[in-house]
Amino acid sequence: MPLIDHLLASGLVRRAIWTFWYPFLTRRLRAEEVLFLNYAFEEDPPRALVLDPADESNRACIQLYQHVATQTELRGKTVLEVSCGHGGGASWLARTLRPARYTGLDLNPSGIAFCQQRHHVDGLAFVAGDAEGLPFRDATFDAVINVEASHCYPHFPKFLTEVARVLRPGGEFLYADFRFSQGLAEWDRDLAAAPLTLRSSRVINAEVLRGMTRNSARSTALIVRHLPTWMQGLGRDFAGIKGSRIYAALESGELSYRSYHFAKTR
Repeated sequence: MPLIDHLLASGLVRRAIWTFWYPFLTRRLRAEEVLFLNYAFEEDPPRALVLDPADESNRACIQLYQHVATQTELRGKTVLEVSCGHGGGASWLARTLRPARYTGLDLNPSGIAFCQQRHHVDGLAFVAGDAEGLPFRDATFDAVINVEASHCYPHFPKFLTEVARVLRPGGEFLYADFRFSQGLAEWDRDLAAAPLTLRSSRVINAEVLRGMTRNSARSTALIVRHLPTWMQGLGRDFAGIKGSRIYAALESGELSYRSYHFAKTR
């Protein structure tokens, strides 16, 4: 079984791996201003998204957040992002979609410290916390966003229950992630059993592949500079570099990357 499959096979092992991996990345990449830890997205033809010069290098990653978050109207709403990483998506959405309040939560305390130092936007706050035990009262948020993180969670249905709990009636869950072919049936069952109503879904393999291709040269340079040789294979998969096993699996359909829009109606 390939390494990445081992990482995803056991909930306890998966949590231990990611609990180490994300703080490690934060420490290694702090000086590089790496604001996004997710894959990327690019339509064909590319969307004419207007970016400030400071955001341009992150265009493909921003486009993934834009695709997920604009499935509904966030202006004036109270938004939670679960697993916000290094906060680039949170900062972009808070600046451009104008929610009343945007909270980014992540299990990685080093990442949260980085976010609090790096991102200063009105209405934007960052807190440490667990996706499977959200530290918020019931019915706190109008929308919950989760981008490319739930495959790391040991107990995915528990996360979905927590999302429904913290959403207000009528609140919306804006979600994107991937699964390998052997995990698709379980993913579908878990989503169908969640206390949420599906509004729409979309397979976005082609768009993510184009985004990965766009980011490959920059990601390769980061990996070579900051990871020891024995970790660079994992780094290439994590970054989705063209030619990596993850890239090949997405290209062949062995891996399915999807976006979803759910609402809390019950």
